Amino acid sequence: MIRVDIRPRRKNSQRAKEAKRCPSHLQWLRGRPCALAHHGGCEGPIIAAHVDFLGAKGMGTKTEDWNTIPLCDGHHKAQHSKGWQTFQAMFDFDASALAVEYAERSPHRSKWDGQGA
Repeated sequence: MIRVDIRPRRKNSQRAKEAKRCPSHLQWLRGRPCALAHHGGCEGPIIAAHVDFLGAKGMGTKTEDWNTIPLCDGHHKAQHSKGWQTFQAMFDFDASALAVEYAERSPHRSKWDGQGA
């Protein structure tokens, strides 16, 4: 017989989630050109791609919003299908260094200064 836990789930306070989010930075990134535009083949709108291997990521959650780079929809889909390691090797770039560079240049940096960026 399968045991099923029927107790109600505890609600998360969402405070940790709020500390990781900066919608204004993501909007700013969407206004930048694709980080791989110099390689060509860009298609679709710009998306703020979360660089998941930079840390502060839990199961079922994204990493902080400042660990992002702008990618066109085509490159973003390719990244998801290949995975970060293969994707970086294909285009010969370092996504983590690029994410740090964008975070440092962001006009919204003051919103998360002191929180780990």
